[in-house]
Amino acid sequence: MTIIHRIAMIGFGTVGQGLAEILVEKGDLLEQQHGVRFQIVAISDLLKGSLYQATGLDPAVLLEVVRRTGKLEDYPVNRGLFTGLDSLETIRRSNADTVVEISWTDVQTGQPAIDHVKAAFENGKNAVLTNKGPVALAYNELAEMAAAEGVQFRFEGTVMSGTPAIRLAQRALAGCQISQIQGILNGTTNYILTQMEAGQSYADALTEAQRLGYAEADPTADVEGWDAAGKAVILANVLMGGDLKVADVDRTGISALTLADVEAAKAAGERWKLIAKVWQAAGTTRASVTPTRVPLSHPLAGVGGAVNAVTYTTDLLGDVTLVGPGAGKMETGYAVLGDLLEIAEGK
Repeated sequence: MTIIHRIAMIGFGTVGQGLAEILVEKGDLLEQQHGVRFQIVAISDLLKGSLYQATGLDPAVLLEVVRRTGKLEDYPVNRGLFTGLDSLETIRRSNADTVVEISWTDVQTGQPAIDHVKAAFENGKNAVLTNKGPVALAYNELAEMAAAEGVQFRFEGTVMSGTPAIRLAQRALAGCQISQIQGILNGTTNYILTQMEAGQSYADALTEAQRLGYAEADPTADVEGWDAAGKAVILANVLMGGDLKVADVDRTGISALTLADVEAAKAAGERWKLIAKVWQAAGTTRASVTPTRVPLSHPLAGVGGAVNAVTYTTDLLGDVTLVGPGAGKMETGYAVLGDLLEIAEGK
């Protein structure tokens, strides 16, 4: 027997379209292997408009329409199709089981995504996020609210995209006590440092990262450590019981590093990495993001390019390191799919 799990998507940019592509390509296989079919019933996007049809929207048609016109409201008119709803109306009025919050991220306020998540919970809907803002700024409040409402709050894609950093710690390492987390949580800075080790200047490496789409036109969030700090806060609060804010993270970026610094590390058998670290001291959870010289024998030293990695230090297994992509359309779409599958299967 197939379970129909209905989703409302808040945002239909790169990640939303990646998820839609996965559902087009993998929908039948997911039904065969897991007994569930995910049905998009609503989408609200600030730029592309909104749609709601209780009986479901065709993801292939959604993708074709957006690629052709850029407007969701050019979707073929069908009986029972609603347009023009804003994001909160979409959440409240739709018959979705789960709200997928994949709108733009504001790491200063977390809005409007925090309000989207609260509206989902208040209306008996689960929430799946790739948006870091709500988790970095209001995790404990939202987790308590989800528990009180009897719904699920999932956000695997907020730390390492589709690479299951959170799921590894919570599921595969269940029973282990994690005493420390160290990670390369920003692919842009890791790419820049890799290029500098190959002889490029910081400025040239940054320009190349922007050309390849790894870095934004304004790269501040990446190169000054803000992105990694937000992810460190998520790991600290979710996995180590902290109550940190981004402002609590001891943060230094990579913009002051020079080729001379890189060469000095190489001469000493070390390599620069922007390391996010979470640990406990005197019963308090702490976090930092700082350029660090790590020995070549360190498990994070060999992680090059725009790749992410995290090392969990545990009591039963010692160090466990996970390496994988930390961004990308299909990769982050997969993160959403993984969360949706766990919710649908009651895990």
